[in-house]
Amino acid sequence: MTKYQIIAATGCPTGIAHTYMAQEALEQAAKKKGITIKVETHGQVGVENELSSEEIANAEAVIIAADKDVHAERFAGKRIIEVPVAKGIKDAAQLIDDALAGKGTVSGGAPVQAEAAESDKKAGGIGHTIYKNLMNGVSHMLPFVVSGGVLIAISFLWGIYSADPANAQYNEMAARLNGIGNFAMSMMVPILSAYIAEGIAKRPGLVVGFVGGLIAADGGTGFLGGIVSGFLAGYVVLGLIKLLNPLPKSLDGLKAIFLYPVLGVAVTGLVMTFVSGPMSSINEGMMSFLAGFENSSPLVLGVIVGCMCAFDMGGPINKAAYVTGTALLAQGNTTFMAGVSAACIAPPLITGFAVLLFGKYFDNSERNAGLVNFVLGSTHITEGAIPFAAKDPLRVLPTMMVGSSIAAVLTYMFKVQVPAPHGGFLVLPVVTHGMLWVVSILIGSIVGGVILGLIQKNRVQKAQ
Repeated sequence: MTKYQIIAATGCPTGIAHTYMAQEALEQAAKKKGITIKVETHGQVGVENELSSEEIANAEAVIIAADKDVHAERFAGKRIIEVPVAKGIKDAAQLIDDALAGKGTVSGGAPVQAEAAESDKKAGGIGHTIYKNLMNGVSHMLPFVVSGGVLIAISFLWGIYSADPANAQYNEMAARLNGIGNFAMSMMVPILSAYIAEGIAKRPGLVVGFVGGLIAADGGTGFLGGIVSGFLAGYVVLGLIKLLNPLPKSLDGLKAIFLYPVLGVAVTGLVMTFVSGPMSSINEGMMSFLAGFENSSPLVLGVIVGCMCAFDMGGPINKAAYVTGTALLAQGNTTFMAGVSAACIAPPLITGFAVLLFGKYFDNSERNAGLVNFVLGSTHITEGAIPFAAKDPLRVLPTMMVGSSIAAVLTYMFKVQVPAPHGGFLVLPVVTHGMLWVVSILIGSIVGGVILGLIQKNRVQKAQ
């Protein structure tokens, strides 16, 4: 068996792009330095390239580049460098150097080197911990929203009222698909809550978070209630673990199967029952606020959504817009998601048009990446634009934000409705005003592509 000097684990909230980009970056950086590394990925299909207990025991250092729970407790006693997944993509070589230099912290122990500890604290502080636990919930929630949303959208092919037995458009197959889709969508809040709690308190938190999420959903609190119940459940269970720690070791089985779930569900359930009313009002107020923008000021809403989606492409600000869109989609609002989708599709297409129109100013690898981004963008994978943004963020990111904002604004002005939360142009058959949606995205992407191309042209000419 190969002895790996360094092992790593990567994971992003959606488990589609960042996870594997970080894996590739770390593997390439290690290869250049003649270092053996094994990278475990936590993607949407589950754990791949899983690390064995022997590999963990033999490794000299561990790199965790993740924005979700990757079960770091397995690495107890090992020297760990923990950073957001984006840092694993951009600074892979530096992470390898830091691991070889003995930087990081020993899990459950004191810092190995003060400077490294301070760096890790900044990267993996309380803010990142909260974000990581939230994204653990989001990553598990997304497949339910995507599958449910697409099935509901397909049911609309028979007519917008095809699931209503009292309507002339009624179709039995459409009604069945619509019902299945609604069942999947109804799981959004409980799953979000359950896996936030699981990220905080591991398996004991799962059932408590799930029940808290069911109460939040039943109380009409929306995804905000799911977030609150998830964090509440997780920390309630952590409190119970500490409180019951003095009990004899022989009672560990009883604690896990009886005391934690019973007491945790009781405390979390009672609190959520009392706060559901106020939270429901907040949720309704937020929806009314956003719906008001859709009708009264598509320009303002489009700029806000466009800038959020393109600012950090797959990061927390992008995810805030996307999660809001999926939450509103689950509650019947298909307009907001149309702008979010347009704004997420635009950045990779911007790079594609830039290399298509200004190809001679880009090197061969950039031209290839830009052309591949036509495919990635068309399927709603924003992360393909990250390598371009990483090289010149101060000029490229504002360009992406301009292009995404134009796409989102035009989408709202044309009153496009997208009933599916993912899939890009693959869901065009179920999009209301689908061709106008495509036109909106192309206009924003071409404008952004021309600006990006001119920036690259100016950079190259200055360097000559």
